[in-house]
Amino acid sequence: MPSHIPHVDELGATSAPLKSAAFFLGAYCKEYNEDFMLCKNESRNPEHCLKEGRKVTRCAVDLITKMRENCAQQFDAHWECLEKRNHEYYLCRKPERTLNACMFEKLGLTKTIPGSPPGQEPIHDKKNPIYKAIQK
Repeated sequence: MPSHIPHVDELGATSAPLKSAAFFLGAYCKEYNEDFMLCKNESRNPEHCLKEGRKVTRCAVDLITKMRENCAQQFDAHWECLEKRNHEYYLCRKPERTLNACMFEKLGLTKTIPGSPPGQEPIHDKKNPIYKAIQK
């Protein structure tokens, strides 16, 4: 590892906690993620963007730490549900709503799905969503 790049601990989370936090991570770390992606477009050399990648990791560690400190019970309930139900969001809406409420109350963060139609109630806020099979 180049000496000019400071060490950053790994996030230390499996896929279910990361999926649970994904939308919050996307918003919370947006600027760092965008800088990293712009850097990756400049060069195919993996060493070129280590500094930007470390900033993304630090941001993710910061948010996961805040989630654990403020909403641990709700976070655990949601990611454990995802883990048991093949990582399907729609099967874990109840613990997801509880986590979303805690994240807003304690950290001022809201879950926003990029590309969602404006003016429509987000799928994760619907109490009784109706899923229709796509016809071919």
